[in-house]
Amino acid sequence: MTQAERDRLVALKKAKKKLITQKQAAEELGITERHVRRLLRALKGRGDQAVVHALRGLPSNRKIAADTEQEAVAILRRPVYRGFGPTLASEYLAKKHNIEVSRETARQWMVQAKLWRARKQHVEKIHEWRPRRSRFGELVQWDTSDHDWLEGRGEQILLINMIDDATSRWFARFVSSDSTVENMNLLESYVKRHGRPLAFYTDKASLFQTAEKRKRDEPGVDKDAVEMPPTQIGRALRELAIAWIPAHSPQAKGRVERGFLTAQDRLVKGMRVAGVTTLQQANHYLETEFLPWVNATLAVAPASSDDAHRPLEKQHDLAAILSHVESRRVNNDYTIQLDTKTYQIARQDIRTGLRGATVRVEKRWDGSVAVRFRDRYLGISVCEQRPKIAPPKPLRKARPPAQPSKTSPWGKNFDLKKSPKIWQALKSSGANPESV
Repeated sequence: MTQAERDRLVALKKAKKKLITQKQAAEELGITERHVRRLLRALKGRGDQAVVHALRGLPSNRKIAADTEQEAVAILRRPVYRGFGPTLASEYLAKKHNIEVSRETARQWMVQAKLWRARKQHVEKIHEWRPRRSRFGELVQWDTSDHDWLEGRGEQILLINMIDDATSRWFARFVSSDSTVENMNLLESYVKRHGRPLAFYTDKASLFQTAEKRKRDEPGVDKDAVEMPPTQIGRALRELAIAWIPAHSPQAKGRVERGFLTAQDRLVKGMRVAGVTTLQQANHYLETEFLPWVNATLAVAPASSDDAHRPLEKQHDLAAILSHVESRRVNNDYTIQLDTKTYQIARQDIRTGLRGATVRVEKRWDGSVAVRFRDRYLGISVCEQRPKIAPPKPLRKARPPAQPSKTSPWGKNFDLKKSPKIWQALKSSGANPESV
């Protein structure tokens, strides 16, 4: 019996003993006089238990059957549902197995079955969030996540994601490598579908920014940084008139980072259940299952209904802008060198100022090459270079085999051991040994 029920019992007993009127008891308990009379009648029949609800301690009429609970727990014990949280588990039970339970019910079942560990709620450090941009397409966060998305079932893949800051709408794709080509392809798909956003917000990876170069005249003397040419993606964003904003820390682009945490939980487990093993299957699941769920569940309405995306204009040739661009100097014979090949400029496209000028060379992703001088493209053809013939090396005359030299006869009869002593030689020569 709770304290409130004890207080109610005291007021009812006062009314029963005629110490207070039923009207006074009703005002004290905050109920009607009719209900007071009903409680007094129950007090005669049940005693003090009259103030306690009759269904207390009994199972709820809406309680889920024990067989359903056992079936759900058996399903969640399967290997494919390893690591599922209560929220995701309740969704898959309803979607795949027609077991409609709330997140809290699934959590209690999983805690009892030791499939989930109950955690104490704690107050995290308060962080003041940056307010969202007001319009769709005003700022798009762009990043890549290197994670074991297939859990070892196939090749290593990466997820490139573009998430709008105002709405949290996703535009993502699985790729085999975090290269310029893959990021350019995703950028092309984005601008074709939505248009040109006002700005992209990324980290300072080498795909978006080249390292600063500093000159030094003397050791220990720093000079001002020299501005390096932009990367291919940086150049493409400039030509599309899209601003690039670098993030100074991972926390600065927290929206896309938190999105990756969601994907590394839900997307990984969803692909596990679906049996995804290849890059093509991963992209199919991403486009048909996960992205529709994200954009329908986690996306929010922008503060302004105006769309900040700008359409592509006639001068925005995506094949030219989203290619690998280099600069080359035209030789005196109107040829240019590129990747060990020589290209000849068509005669009809030769004009004043072309010789010795710098031209723009675009290596398209389809393998073709385009050369532009000022605002006009030039016709080119590959020059077939003749193979260089190396001059024959002079033949060297073979030396005759060395023969051992003959021994000189000068010391033939010379032997120090058999030779006479010095005094004997002097004596034989007639010299006086004492005079030597």
